[in-house]
Amino acid sequence: MPVSAPSSPLRTASLWLLAALLMAATVVYQRRTGPTHPLRGTAVIQQKAVAYRLIRSEETVREARVALPDPGVPGTLVWRRFPTQEPWTRQPMAIETRDGKTELAGYLPKQPPAGKVEYAVELGAAGSAQRIPGGDPIVLRYKGPVSPALLVSHVAMMFLAVFIGLRAGLGALLGATAPRRLMWVTLACLTLGGLILGPFVQKATFGAYWTGFPWGYDLTDNKTLLMWLAWGLAALAAGPRSRPGDVLGRAAVLAATLAMAVVYLIPHSLRGSQLDYSKVRSGADAAQAVVTGR
Repeated sequence: MPVSAPSSPLRTASLWLLAALLMAATVVYQRRTGPTHPLRGTAVIQQKAVAYRLIRSEETVREARVALPDPGVPGTLVWRRFPTQEPWTRQPMAIETRDGKTELAGYLPKQPPAGKVEYAVELGAAGSAQRIPGGDPIVLRYKGPVSPALLVSHVAMMFLAVFIGLRAGLGALLGATAPRRLMWVTLACLTLGGLILGPFVQKATFGAYWTGFPWGYDLTDNKTLLMWLAWGLAALAAGPRSRPGDVLGRAAVLAATLAMAVVYLIPHSLRGSQLDYSKVRSGADAAQAVVTGR
């Protein structure tokens, strides 16, 4: 690893800017991927392009509103609980005006936390209707509401950890020693955002504080644990003070940064909580019928 000259204000500012840009790219990627983010696409209905944005997540306190710009043809919302082999329910959609936009809308019934519904929209007359999406139905998951203050604090801490962690990694790559202060700040943000606030968010949304290792297979919890362990090990390897050469400290911070980057390349909410409707039908309480890793 190269040993750099003492940092200049311009070099330091450039590294912070690069870390900010990388974090922004991470935010965009996380918002555009994962099974709970809206499904976007365009359908051609009667030679007219209709851009749609169909939801894949809703809170348990209300019905899920499925809407798309008025295509000028009748619409039918087709749905059933997931994963089940129940008969499909078909219900007509209606024209609604909201925020100055004319939309074709239908509503899916409320479900308990982690309950899922699969659905599709059929546009046009029966027998010749066009189905959106064209492949597998959309799976929508319900979650309990989270207080805005808790959710914002959790998300802010997690992205601050990414920002500071990326900056620490850049410093370790281009500097002469491991940036220990940034390393400890990253670990502190992960502890607060992931291991303290995160379980409270999980409890509000799906009824359990922790569903990752060793009690479950929730991928989001396990990713958080992996990042925390990576930075904890980096802190142990780097130690409290710089050493001559500091190869071990720099390598440890770089490894932790790489682990964080890999974690954030995995879409959010994969293999999360899911309500087992077969247990509910057998008489189990919905809160006790949630499984993870699905």
